[in-house]
Amino acid sequence: AVGGEQVEIQRPAADVLTVTHDGLRWIHIAGVVAPEPAADAYGQAAALFAELTKRLALCGASFQDVPRIWLYQGGITHSDSSVDSPTSVQRYQEMNRARTDFFEEMHAWGLMNVDSDGHIIYPASTGIGMAGRGLTLSCLGLTTQRSDVRLIALENPQQTSAFDYARRFSDKSPKFSRAMAVVVGDYLTTWISGTASIVNSETVHAGDIERQTHQTIDNIQRLISAENFSRHGASGAGAELSDLAKVRVYVKQLEDFEKCRAVCRERLGDLPSIFARADVCRSDLLVEIEGVAFSRTTV
Repeated sequence: AVGGEQVEIQRPAADVLTVTHDGLRWIHIAGVVAPEPAADAYGQAAALFAELTKRLALCGASFQDVPRIWLYQGGITHSDSSVDSPTSVQRYQEMNRARTDFFEEMHAWGLMNVDSDGHIIYPASTGIGMAGRGLTLSCLGLTTQRSDVRLIALENPQQTSAFDYARRFSDKSPKFSRAMAVVVGDYLTTWISGTASIVNSETVHAGDIERQTHQTIDNIQRLISAENFSRHGASGAGAELSDLAKVRVYVKQLEDFEKCRAVCRERLGDLPSIFARADVCRSDLLVEIEGVAFSRTTV
């Protein structure tokens, strides 16, 4: 919600909105679906990322300008029966394969951000299940010429980076950062990727919704902490759970909803929250939480 004489709003397409204010242009792309339904998960994802590239081009932007993505996949934990393989291949794994191939193509064209060591910086992301067999994508982009704006990709020291997961989880690992923060002057906005009850790369507290919810919130707390920002070379930045502006909580089983909500209220207080029944990318994960935090830097 931004208004006033200094704000410029444009709608390049039905599912694209740009908001320009104070030298920043935010790009909102929502609810994109592939124009022709593909029979397999890889084809769906490949077509969808191609559509995203077209939407960004309408704004004079590229994938390099995208710090946050949402992917909603039907049958996320189901096998992809169209794949000719001696072992079962999960639809989420095939989506990861297409995402990796797209990122590698973007990197070859110089359209991915890289760190000082030349490693690709991946956007924050949520990949969550939905009904049906489709795939929907939304993203947030940012372009600016301001010299006081910078992006910080965060990883959790107690979790293996998703892009470094072993092949037993997926032939090509999920390519996303645990969080992406943008510093604008002395203001800090941190987009927290879909986070679950995972330590290192393993699910913990299987079958226990309350302990999984606590662990998920613990992971978020460590991820956005000032200590973790300092670990990423951003001393003076950071956030606490009290800096969260909103969260989305994806609960796998309806019967777990009340227990999950109780833990969230205990840990997060009266925070604007959306609870949705949705499948999570592993069969033993019962909850996933994403959010955004607003805080101030001290330097």
